[in-house]
Amino acid sequence: MKRLSAAAILLLATISANADVSFRIRSHYLNFPISHKVDRGRVNMTVDGKPFCSSVMRLADGEADYWTFVDVSLLKGKTMTLSGDFSDEVLGRIVQSDERVDEESYYKEALRPQYHFTASRGWINDPNGLIWHNGRYHMFFQHNPFEREWENMHWGHAYSEDLIHWTELPLALHPDHIGTMFSGTATMDYLNEAGFNEIESRSTRKSRGSRTSDVSASPDPAGKPAMLAFYTADKEWETQCMAYSHDEGLTWTKYEGNPIINSHERWQSRDTRDPKVFRYDKGGHWVMVLNERDGHTIYNSTDLRNWTAMSHQTGFWECPELFEIGEDADPSARHWVMWGASGTYMIGDFDGKTFTPSGGKRCNYNGSAYACQTFANMPEEDGRVIKIAWGRIGFGDSPFNGVMLLPQEQKLVMTPDGLRLASYPVAETENLFEKVASATDLTQAEANELLK
Repeated sequence: MKRLSAAAILLLATISANADVSFRIRSHYLNFPISHKVDRGRVNMTVDGKPFCSSVMRLADGEADYWTFVDVSLLKGKTMTLSGDFSDEVLGRIVQSDERVDEESYYKEALRPQYHFTASRGWINDPNGLIWHNGRYHMFFQHNPFEREWENMHWGHAYSEDLIHWTELPLALHPDHIGTMFSGTATMDYLNEAGFNEIESRSTRKSRGSRTSDVSASPDPAGKPAMLAFYTADKEWETQCMAYSHDEGLTWTKYEGNPIINSHERWQSRDTRDPKVFRYDKGGHWVMVLNERDGHTIYNSTDLRNWTAMSHQTGFWECPELFEIGEDADPSARHWVMWGASGTYMIGDFDGKTFTPSGGKRCNYNGSAYACQTFANMPEEDGRVIKIAWGRIGFGDSPFNGVMLLPQEQKLVMTPDGLRLASYPVAETENLFEKVASATDLTQAEANELLK
């Protein structure tokens, strides 16, 4: 194991005798030794006496197979307490440090993809909350930060400025008393219809030294727009919840009125999950597409807190999408596309309440791809519909598992059999290549020689 920082040694020295470990957060990371030779046990984490995270993990009581981590840099100065199913000796092996244990090996592992996104450590699956904002593509994702196998669903978070190079950020959403964090989407509330935007009063602006002309002007009634996340909380059943962020997704506050939709009794099913939320400007209301039992239900709302079911389209499973797109040959010819996690889709019309298919169901097949999601809030001048899919690819005994496939642009192309949805690597993938040679009118032998 790498050398321990002074902060790490401090953590080991503050073990109490009652199987609780309390310490002041002074460093960037908490590092967890993981061994697949031990059974899972629960670890409860509180910060200044308030619940922070409760997860199951395989804490090593001897040699670790690998180490995972949680970025706690935003919690510096606060007191964390660990408790749960493990002894104080095992809990005391959790290391606080400004470096991640074995960090020198990150992204150098034998099976590590180099230009597909993978989490530094742990399991990932569905992309969540894909959204463009202020020049950045934000990608949240299903994540077990404590192990390479599925469990403990959090929302991880990463951003990119070019859809190719990604920077991983601290965990966005942690499991809570309502459930673990299943899939969902993100949007921007520009009109403050949910009431979570930051609105600065005249007195506040004056106190921070604004010019007189600024102070006399009326503040924007919509204020600084909040980023909203809609997600499924999974426990005995699945319910829909909302959270909001004022710092572009770095930290989140969960809505105190959660859950906002609880429909398992109506459907007599626990399969009610994966909300897709967007504003339908023609109708001046919000739309949520939610997978419920045997298909996708469309809900409407004007305040993003109270939702009414309007219609239901059968024949889809998980991770719903509904978006408008023009034909590739004629962008003014607009259509709507609804799809599910497996890549099946229908083309049709949408009036804000009901999706009406214009033909049968097709499959936009992409090999290992599952649970595709498109980016919300794309700049109007860009005009692209871009998706990312989870690649269901395993990496053996590596300390990470799961991968995001390369972003793809969606286009509606006319074929002899009618309109079909087609996928193309985004133009930004060209940045991965360097031209080394070019030639024309080659014989086969000349071409083979040049390729060498």
